Amino acid sequence: MYLTFHIITIINLLEKDYSYCYLLAEVITTCYYIHIGGIHLTFKVIETFSGIGAQAKALERIKKDNPNFDYEIVKTVEWEIGASYAYDLIHHGKQNLKKYDNLKKNDLVNILSNFNLSSDGKQPMTRMGLKHMPIQQLKAILHSIEANKNLVDITSVHAKDLPDADLLTYSFPCQDLSISSYWHGNFSGIDKDAGNRSGLLWEIERILKEYKQIKKAKPRFLLMENVSAIHGPLHSENFNLWIEELREMGYVSFYYDIDASNFGIPQSRVRTFMISILVEDLTAEKVSHINSYFSQAPSTKTHLLHVELKKPRIDDFLRLDYSNEQYRKEAIESTPNFTESRKKIFANSQVLANGNECSDKLAKTITTKQDRNPNAGIIIHNLNLDKQKSPYRNLTPRETFLLMGFDENDFQMLTDNNLAVSENRKFLSHSKLLKLSGNSIVVNILQEIFNELIDLNSTVINPADNVIFSEKFA
Repeated sequence: MYLTFHIITIINLLEKDYSYCYLLAEVITTCYYIHIGGIHLTFKVIETFSGIGAQAKALERIKKDNPNFDYEIVKTVEWEIGASYAYDLIHHGKQNLKKYDNLKKNDLVNILSNFNLSSDGKQPMTRMGLKHMPIQQLKAILHSIEANKNLVDITSVHAKDLPDADLLTYSFPCQDLSISSYWHGNFSGIDKDAGNRSGLLWEIERILKEYKQIKKAKPRFLLMENVSAIHGPLHSENFNLWIEELREMGYVSFYYDIDASNFGIPQSRVRTFMISILVEDLTAEKVSHINSYFSQAPSTKTHLLHVELKKPRIDDFLRLDYSNEQYRKEAIESTPNFTESRKKIFANSQVLANGNECSDKLAKTITTKQDRNPNAGIIIHNLNLDKQKSPYRNLTPRETFLLMGFDENDFQMLTDNNLAVSENRKFLSHSKLLKLSGNSIVVNILQEIFNELIDLNSTVINPADNVIFSEKFA
């Protein structure tokens, strides 16, 4: 990637002046220790607003591609119980609830009442709400909190509670920034004093200022993700204020509107990503190099830096083989009754496939619901259902997970281990799974961003020994 560029450049210089030999030797040595040799790097990460862990998934893939790289999610922060539960299953596998056999239901309620949990991501749960849950679900919630190292409520997190980390990510709620909020007369956005969900951004400011107050080393990197309206006309003043606050805390920031369709995902999904780098301890020369590094991005800011664009097709993401009983069951569950409102959806929505034939179109943005007009796209099926059912179906939760960059094994882990909380109800319902995927981040984009940060560190910030990383080990 970027190291290759440096080597080629130095080789060209060698043709003119052999004094550049030492530079080539240094770059090759760095490549050896980072990518080939015995030094193993551990990248420590704090995931706030962690959701189902797209960040952890991206790092997992980087580790798979580079055996000399390692990572540790040192803390997560997520108050929505379904997201925390899904995170646990995806990243840690099947839960072992037997370790809680000595706890009675009231014990579990007492423990969980100490956390500010939510069942919908909007309102906190009450103690009575916890009491109404079956004991196995309470155990599953507690297991996910412990396994995920989850601090739960961002408003209760303090810098002293956080381990040292190289990266802190924050994908705070977008409800008050999205277009739908305007329909309900909500123009508060990320106002500091709004007291809304999107205003939780400023909890990150509070936590970072606490780092300084207690003289604790701040994370070298910050990564923000949100809807692109965040820097639009209605919210640009607050967004620029946030960038200025970061600057005063020692960070330089670069933001990009990035479309998932440029990263191997057949989904037209544009989100704003902002990379912030702590430079207060770096030389002016290194800060200049950092600015140069990020200035190489296209002026249109539609894709990330040095990444080669990948145009995807949707064929590999839709599950149209209805001879597979599980795919068929999921497809039927995603087929609504053919009401007047659904007839309008049928007429207005983009057709992604007809029978087994896929179109060459991209899915539109995956949202928290698929039964909308218009939605991400529909599939005309041949399931031979009763006359009340629509001749089309929506995307299944499995397909939305795939279109967010997760592996099929990830979704299968959820399906195979989804706790039954009543006779006809699972912990992660059909609608909950759709919501979790729609609220997540495209893994492929995160993977490339993290690769860029690792590359930036090894080539610009500290190319000699990578002391920025938390730990080295053989």
